[in-house]
Amino acid sequence: MTANGTIQRNETADIVIVGGGVIGLMIARSLRQRALDVVLVERSELGKEASYAAGGILGPQAEADRADEFFELACQSRNLYPTVASELFEETGLDIDLDTSGTLYLALTEADESEVAERFEWQTRAGLSVSRLTAAEARGLEPVIAAHVRTVLHFPGDIQVDNRRLLTALIEANQKLGVRVLTRTMVQSIQCEAGRIKGVVTSRGTISTPRIVLAAGAWTSMISAARNEPLPRIEIEPVRGQMVCLQTTPRALRHLLYSPRGYLVPRRDGRVLAGSTTEEVGFAKEVTAGGIAKILKQTLEIAPVLASAPVIDIWAGFRPRAEDHLPVLGQSAVEGLFYATGHYRNGILLAPITARLIVEAITGNVTSPFLSRFSPQRFNLVGVH
Repeated sequence: MTANGTIQRNETADIVIVGGGVIGLMIARSLRQRALDVVLVERSELGKEASYAAGGILGPQAEADRADEFFELACQSRNLYPTVASELFEETGLDIDLDTSGTLYLALTEADESEVAERFEWQTRAGLSVSRLTAAEARGLEPVIAAHVRTVLHFPGDIQVDNRRLLTALIEANQKLGVRVLTRTMVQSIQCEAGRIKGVVTSRGTISTPRIVLAAGAWTSMISAARNEPLPRIEIEPVRGQMVCLQTTPRALRHLLYSPRGYLVPRRDGRVLAGSTTEEVGFAKEVTAGGIAKILKQTLEIAPVLASAPVIDIWAGFRPRAEDHLPVLGQSAVEGLFYATGHYRNGILLAPITARLIVEAITGNVTSPFLSRFSPQRFNLVGVH
């Protein structure tokens, strides 16, 4: 590969990663640390799709309705973040703003109280860290909370990261490690022969490789095989989420605030990220009046004092959702073809554990029970087409 990103004739790599979001970047970094020759191919710019549009919430307890394998996967990944933050700072000198202030989950209506009670009961039985606060106790921690709040759950372990700072640090780490990066490069097809990966054809040329990781998010299903060697049929659809960013001066919030209808993510510089919508609109990336109105209504329900905060930014992104709403992880029926996609609303949260599992599978031939549960081959087993 030349300095300007042109693929030379007979280009080879130990592994090609398709997709330059947080998942692809974290996998590329880990593989390169193990001395593999890694090429990362991104259709746009690194980290500028779903990963950039996210809120950076690391909150499996606040979002879970039950303890299952997905919940365990999410909690394990959340718990890896202090190590990730420390390592990235050592590698790059960049702080990813891992905020460990915790999360407050608000019951604002009678129906909310019932949901909060159920969540508190099962998580308490499971031995998880959660406490129930009175309205007065919660408002003592966060005075901006609506006066009519009924009860609040405190999840000290549910934290947040500045996802854009995380992306910057990962990009820097990959560059320092020597990962070969191709941006604004389309994957035209994947080359297979006798059920094995042989290479990838891109808009800049062909790369021969025995292994490919598909981490292309909402665009995963657009990638096909060359000639008559079919790829597994894994359907990943885009689900649009809109976001609003407010500015508070001085900083108005210290904790991540949740309700059953929305959330507020405070940043250290006084910004507050408010979200979000869930819309099945294909690849229409527009920010809409209705979407923004819904988010602002949810915002003011949680913290009415934010009515005077200026709106400084709005945006939308595409969450990648599989048919069963669960991530798609691990090797497919095609030898050398790995999937790391379908993370839906949890791409930032699940990035560390995804990288660990995929890298273990590639470098150590280790198949974690998680990879068995979330395998791309599960769709064939249940007859999903």
